Amino acid sequence: MRDIPPALAAHLAGGSTTLCHCWSLTRRDGLTFGFTDHDRDLTFSGITFAARSGLEAAEASAELGFAVGGGEVAGALTSLGIANDDVAGGLYDAASVETWLVDWSDPQTRLLLDLGTIGEVRRAGTAFVAELRGLMHRLDEERGRTYRATCGADLGDARCRVDLADPRFRTTGTVLARAAPGEMLAELAGSFAEGSFTGGRLTWISGPNAGLANDIRAERPADGGTRIEFWQEPPHAVAAGDGFTLKAGCDKRFSTCSGRFANAANFQGFPHMPGNDFVIRTVAGSGAGLDGGSLFR
Repeated sequence: MRDIPPALAAHLAGGSTTLCHCWSLTRRDGLTFGFTDHDRDLTFSGITFAARSGLEAAEASAELGFAVGGGEVAGALTSLGIANDDVAGGLYDAASVETWLVDWSDPQTRLLLDLGTIGEVRRAGTAFVAELRGLMHRLDEERGRTYRATCGADLGDARCRVDLADPRFRTTGTVLARAAPGEMLAELAGSFAEGSFTGGRLTWISGPNAGLANDIRAERPADGGTRIEFWQEPPHAVAAGDGFTLKAGCDKRFSTCSGRFANAANFQGFPHMPGNDFVIRTVAGSGAGLDGGSLFR
């Protein structure tokens, strides 16, 4: 049961109310912003909640038990509020959000409605709708180690131990031309096997996207260079001459870990675990090796 502060309870019991919503949002880089759907700025807890942001509640839901609740906020992309470049650059991904019900005539009279994070952000022109995910969403996230045939580590992290500073697993490049949407033709420094950077990461070092990064969907040779396909279009236009760095990708299979990276000793998966196909496979006849021992010795 939610405890409503006495001052707010008395206000709600009155004949009329002066209520609005306020949101405090903390981005991944630590910056905190305040927004309100009231027609003037409000200040409390050391945060100024801007009314000129064009932010308003779009939809909200609450669930019992461990079901994931949440809602949405909608607004305009403006220089006074949420900027298009910041959204496109991923600064609002997984940002933490506090939602308040506030008496705008006395901002000290307020109630914390919800805590959550920013999920999917949908954009259309100069408008956006941001998904708010409740705290129970954390229970859907993978925690700890899971038993699966593929590796559970990320390439280059403390468990994987592959040194991505090794020139075999990284390189620099320059854009030669744009191709289809989400693709570009580039020139890489050095020669690498096809697909070495599929699943890897590209970081821009010059051009309008400098400092931003993109995940690579596919990398393959093409006439006059290397064709790189992104999972998501870069936030800003890409032009010939833009520079970048590439880090290798990994499909998390044991054969890749052993063959390409010579890192089988640090493989964080269980490659010999039987899968569903093993369970439904027809029973083999009697023969050598079917004595109940290991099938891999």
